[in-house]
Amino acid sequence: MTDKTASQLNFFSTIKVGGWTLVSRVAGLIRDIFTTNLLGASIFHDIFVVVLKIPNVFRKLFAEGAFSQAFIPIYSEYISSKDEKSSQDFLNALFGILLSALFIFTALALLFAPVFILIFAPGFYFDIQKQDLAVSLLRIMFPYLALISLVAFAAGIQNSHNKFSIPALTPLIFNLSLIGSAWLVAPKIDIPVMALAWGVLLAGFLQLLFQIAPLASIKKIPVPKIDFQNPGVKKFFILILPAIVAGGIAQINLLVDTIFASLLITGSPTWLYVSDRLIQFPMGIFAIAVGTVLLPGLSKSYAQKEIKAFTEQLENAFKLIFFLAIPSLIGLILFASPLLATIFQRGAFLWTDVQQASLSLIGFSLGLPFFMAMKVLVPAFFSRQNTKTPMLIAFLSLLINVCLNYLLAFYFGLGHLGLAIASSISAIVSVMILSFILKTEGLISFSGIFSAFSFKVLIASVALISFLSIFNQYFDFELFTEVQRLLHLGAAVIGSLIIYFGVSFLLGVRTTDFK
Repeated sequence: MTDKTASQLNFFSTIKVGGWTLVSRVAGLIRDIFTTNLLGASIFHDIFVVVLKIPNVFRKLFAEGAFSQAFIPIYSEYISSKDEKSSQDFLNALFGILLSALFIFTALALLFAPVFILIFAPGFYFDIQKQDLAVSLLRIMFPYLALISLVAFAAGIQNSHNKFSIPALTPLIFNLSLIGSAWLVAPKIDIPVMALAWGVLLAGFLQLLFQIAPLASIKKIPVPKIDFQNPGVKKFFILILPAIVAGGIAQINLLVDTIFASLLITGSPTWLYVSDRLIQFPMGIFAIAVGTVLLPGLSKSYAQKEIKAFTEQLENAFKLIFFLAIPSLIGLILFASPLLATIFQRGAFLWTDVQQASLSLIGFSLGLPFFMAMKVLVPAFFSRQNTKTPMLIAFLSLLINVCLNYLLAFYFGLGHLGLAIASSISAIVSVMILSFILKTEGLISFSGIFSAFSFKVLIASVALISFLSIFNQYFDFELFTEVQRLLHLGAAVIGSLIIYFGVSFLLGVRTTDFK
């Protein structure tokens, strides 16, 4: 495969993944509209979002984080060697190990659910009513970890074979399940949040069933077999240990935020959650889509010793992230309250909640380009089977985040805003260090960023800031009806797209700059 062909394949695959992810993210926002309308920023919603984070954090370890980052480079080597038998033996052995680990860990979590709540959400443990509800929700939702981890394993197999659509579409099922639970079931029961918990579990089963047909189409349905002597498995464990530490540190980082949030005033976890949801929108559509496509591409280029193709893919991905992150940051900061009000302010979610959530949204937005850059820089290490460096950087990020969480949230009294700013600062430091290491290794030069291209982006950004500043000063979203908010926000979004991409196009920015 030529350098140009690899870059074009990655670019168009990214567009495909981003498109399906956009559909899922829109559904995710609709889901959050239903849940916040139902529960508002109440203690019920606080407990739900915090408890749901617990299986999601471990999911990053078992599948989407360390597991897939160690799995895809090794599996890509098998694909490159065209050894079908060895490839299938590796999948079967790894599947058996993953299945066993998930079963044991899930059983322990169900048995010791109160201990999990004490560790991960201490703010809910010492109130007996909060503890009872948190434990009940955890026992319903924790098996979702096993189901979604198997889904992510199936996605890793498909992505390695350049099949990206089904994995990108799968999260839509989760969102539809939660929407159905919040809309049709929750209003009819005494404790509505329980319906959401069962909706999470149902989504896990449906998402797993959805993977069978695409795996069958490429004849890669794994059959569980525990074989620790498999050569690929041995190599996998060598790679995954530092990756688990790195991924574990990153997830501990998230749990630290959750622990601190549970200790703040009621509403803080919900305000952080809804602001993070808006941050995850550009993250999912752009950064995660780019990173999903990039890891298999980089792994194959490195396995085939095509270093030039490797560097070109990495440069183009970073350049694309930079181009898309800047307008996202500007829009989220200047339109924080209008966005949150239009999407979430209804039912039990009040204007005061909008104002509080806008603070943490601005705090997260400051680090958005760096959160997005991490999705490009980290695959550059894992694709070369270097898991030690991200581990050390993740540990440093954890230390920074813990210290800043305490200082900003409690010592300086910034509350949930302090937690958001701490996350942004730790991401900025991590990106700077990872970038410096790749630069010294000669794998990225940033020549595409620090050039005429960045000047064009700067001009387009100034034009966007001017447009949104002028547009925003004539309207008071607090007094608008829902229809008025939708119309004005729609006009702002359309105008922003025309201004930013129009100015960029006039200055000579083309899709060929990213492939």
